[in-house]
Amino acid sequence: MRRRTKAWLDSARDDLEVAEEIINRDDLTHMVAFHCQQAIEKSFKAVLEEHVQIVPRVHDLNTLRNQAEKYIKLEMGSDLLNQLNELYIDARYPADFGLLPSGKPPKK
Repeated sequence: MRRRTKAWLDSARDDLEVAEEIINRDDLTHMVAFHCQQAIEKSFKAVLEEHVQIVPRVHDLNTLRNQAEKYIKLEMGSDLLNQLNELYIDARYPADFGLLPSGKPPKK
């Protein structure tokens, strides 16, 4: 495994650990979703780093998935990726900016 690939995976693991620490906090569901999005994004980028050594500067999970699927088999539904894509920016800014019209995501 390339050193940069490992760095992407280590960072993805860190995001998952943060999500696990806060998952039971009703007030932080948006941050759980954000860290899950980040973990998936970084994992896809690790695949690309390992195989093509070019990691695009994009955050769209479907775009990254399409590129990563050339190298690995994925069984992840696009509905989940679409939801996480929507929350990527929304989770980072207060609702006052109009980015979270329905509020924070439910725990489910």
